[in-house]
Amino acid sequence: MSTEIDHNAFVAEAADLLGARGFTTDPNLMAPWLTDWRGRFTGRAVAMASPASTAEVSDLIKLCAKHRMPIVPQGGNSGMSGGATPDSEGHALLLSLRRMNTIRRLDPENRMVTAEAGVVLQTLHEAADEAGLRFALTLGGKGSATIGGLISTNAGGTQVLRHGTMRAMVLGLEAVMADGSVLDTLTPLKKDNRGFDLKQVLIGSEGTMGVITAATLRLEPRIAGRTVLWAGLASLSDARALLLHAESVAGPALEGFEVMPQHSLAAVLDYLPGSRAPLAEPHPWHALIELVAESEAAAERLPELAETLLASAFEVGLIADATISTSEAQAEAFWALRDAIAPAERALGPAVQHDISVPTQLMAQFVEHAVPLLEAAWPGTRAVGFGHLGDGNIHFHVLAPQGVDPASWQQGDGKAISAQVHDLVTQWGGSISAEHGIGQLKRDELARLGDPVALSMLRQIKAALDPYGLLNPGKLV
Repeated sequence: MSTEIDHNAFVAEAADLLGARGFTTDPNLMAPWLTDWRGRFTGRAVAMASPASTAEVSDLIKLCAKHRMPIVPQGGNSGMSGGATPDSEGHALLLSLRRMNTIRRLDPENRMVTAEAGVVLQTLHEAADEAGLRFALTLGGKGSATIGGLISTNAGGTQVLRHGTMRAMVLGLEAVMADGSVLDTLTPLKKDNRGFDLKQVLIGSEGTMGVITAATLRLEPRIAGRTVLWAGLASLSDARALLLHAESVAGPALEGFEVMPQHSLAAVLDYLPGSRAPLAEPHPWHALIELVAESEAAAERLPELAETLLASAFEVGLIADATISTSEAQAEAFWALRDAIAPAERALGPAVQHDISVPTQLMAQFVEHAVPLLEAAWPGTRAVGFGHLGDGNIHFHVLAPQGVDPASWQQGDGKAISAQVHDLVTQWGGSISAEHGIGQLKRDELARLGDPVALSMLRQIKAALDPYGLLNPGKLV
């Protein structure tokens, strides 16, 4: 680890390299970026660097390599697993990519865009929309999440059912490696058999293999219309059956399928000012279904398709009640209820949150098995699951009993509950991290439960690409 003298020498050289806009040791300027979004991890840093170009990132990382300075890359600081927060020792450099926020090229004809790592997701959405296209990944944190962070965690969101995760949307990548060299695969090729697909090594690696500085991303045609349906159901198994039914009836028009229990909806209605329940009566489970069309002719048929879908689902007893959005404002209101679940659940009090996946065909069975099991094992808790049923990813939260001390509960029962959840997920052939990454939150659990061969390969790749362990130490592996 670097000595204090090394820190001083590094700070002087880095400040000279990046200037006042690109480098600071001011505690007040760094403070907002040293705690993760959930407030679970707070660290310290030698300084915060904010380079404005790939060349500056390269020069900075060469300087870090010279001084053996650990680096913690950070985008919008909206991660869920503490992957972009330095540790408490204060020996690392916080590397912010937020100044690298240029959309370098938008190619409407070929439906692709090259954006720097610090471009905010909502900004990319707006730029694509102006060109008559769209970037088909969205999530609740779109106003703060950055392209680099989304790639480094292989983010998913609510449209994975049709379009896949970030991994499927990255056509090319630019990244600075641990020695300061620049990997440039921004130009996409339909076919390229020159060995490994190196960009895939970096996607989902959480900044431990290289620092992503830009990416070429796939765009889709802008939708000509959408219809959002809200259905009340008796069980999550019925929701799974409804998903299969919707896929059969709607085909490629089905873009989103989200589920939530009544508990989550009630929490949102209490939390979100002016919100209203879509249905007149409560139901044990709710499904949010989005149908889209990419042509005007198809858009005109969407209401009829939605009616057909619901009518046929009623006939076979899959839903108890349902409604169809009649305007874009109502469609947005439905989605606002879904997007507010995480902050609404957080407002209820302490909880342990699990971003898990199991095979899609087993998700309903898993939740129906795990909820009563955990609530019985931990009296006073409440287990709830919500999220992306169509891709097997459920956000599984266990809320603490009333009146507990949040910190002590998190460190005691909370950790034991999480271990039990992760054990169950592993037994069911699933993953302890579906879309939020491992970070520092789940690093030890990955080491405990991960496949030994896979973990060995990850560590060998890490050692080869980052022999001094400078890139995001203490995260992932």
